[in-house]
Amino acid sequence: MTRFIRLFLAALRGSESNFTSGSINRAIFLLSVPMILEMVMESLFAVVDVFFVAKIGTEAVATVGLTESVLTLVYAIAIGLSTAATALVARRVGEENQREAGTTIGQVILVSLAVALVMGIPGFVFAEDILRLMGGDERLIANGSGFTRMIFASAPAIVLLYTLSGCLRGAGEASIAMRSLWIANGFNIILCPVFIFGFGPIPAMGVMGSAMATTTGRTAGVLYQLYALTRRSGSVNVRRSDLSFNSDIVRNLLSIAAGGTGQFLVGSASWIFLTRILSTFGSDVVAGYTIAIRIMIFTILPSWGMANAAATLVGQNLGAGQPERAETSAWRAALCNMIFLVVVGITFFIGATEIVGLFERDPRVVNVAVECLRVFCLGYVFFAYGMVISQALNGAGDTRTPTLINILCFWVIEIPLAYTLATFVNWGPPGVFWSVAISESLLAIIAIIVFRRGRWKVVQV
Repeated sequence: MTRFIRLFLAALRGSESNFTSGSINRAIFLLSVPMILEMVMESLFAVVDVFFVAKIGTEAVATVGLTESVLTLVYAIAIGLSTAATALVARRVGEENQREAGTTIGQVILVSLAVALVMGIPGFVFAEDILRLMGGDERLIANGSGFTRMIFASAPAIVLLYTLSGCLRGAGEASIAMRSLWIANGFNIILCPVFIFGFGPIPAMGVMGSAMATTTGRTAGVLYQLYALTRRSGSVNVRRSDLSFNSDIVRNLLSIAAGGTGQFLVGSASWIFLTRILSTFGSDVVAGYTIAIRIMIFTILPSWGMANAAATLVGQNLGAGQPERAETSAWRAALCNMIFLVVVGITFFIGATEIVGLFERDPRVVNVAVECLRVFCLGYVFFAYGMVISQALNGAGDTRTPTLINILCFWVIEIPLAYTLATFVNWGPPGVFWSVAISESLLAIIAIIVFRRGRWKVVQV
């Protein structure tokens, strides 16, 4: 127990950053712990905002919802750039080329700012039109356009928080990425009620206060990341000269980022289509499905931590010229993830009713959520391998292959299968749930086959 505590504290401190030698199990643990906590912090952002905004009224919540829907495109590009940043920085660190790693991070910063301005300025200028286009009425537009304008103005902070976290993960500094999210959330949690409802000399700003708090929190997190990346004692060091435009690195970055962005958009679009199919069966079904998804997403955060750890390990070890260690790291992380998700799956299958009951009491909604959760659990073994192996391919710089697999499994198979089972075979909502379990299982099988072929070992980034 004492050894575990020491290892846990070492993971939080980030005492190691290069994982090209030593115990693979230790490396997975040291990377996974801060990455898991980082995932928790990211999910907490949305929860905190909605919690306080909901106390203002339905109109305020709708404003946040409509704005976030459009902002999904910004998130998609930020996630794509983050994936590319992790792959490139990890490769350079594995090569022990810290100077080139610093230059790469400099280019990530330049591209992040350029993308944020291209997307943020139109959002700021046309905030009212965006809300109108999304179906907001004139009263909502009048009261909420300030929130939308502020959120789009903060696009640089949104994008940089993602991309610099990706850089830090690639450099093996997962604990710093974690702390930056702690700082961002700390400011957001404290400032949200202060700015929304007012405190002392600070006037109540309503939903606009939520945007102010979120922007302040994200900006504080980014400033901490920049401090960590520019200090001389860090594993990588960004200098002013690294911000000079480098066309080769930028071209490489954008090429890899396109795949990462595509994966996010393909996955997001498939969930939208599935929700649309379920909506034909009534609001109770949609509510039950939504609750099951939220429970599942929150409980598999450790899985995403292990998947991100695999990406860093693969990237660093390929850079160090150790493709076999990179492959072993991915399989080991997948095995750990499978063991974890099997335990979670058994718990959910047995205790689904009690777990869902913590969120909802309506028996119709509960029945749908329980059935959804139990069907999803049956695919957890495959899901465990699919998410880790896909991220391992991303870490190798091969984001194109996971994108193509996602398109095949989610758009070509999952959506048509869901519609067929739910409508033509008359399975109803369970048909949609089974389509998810089947397509996720198929994705894992294809990813494993592709990974075993080993072409990712020779990808040049």
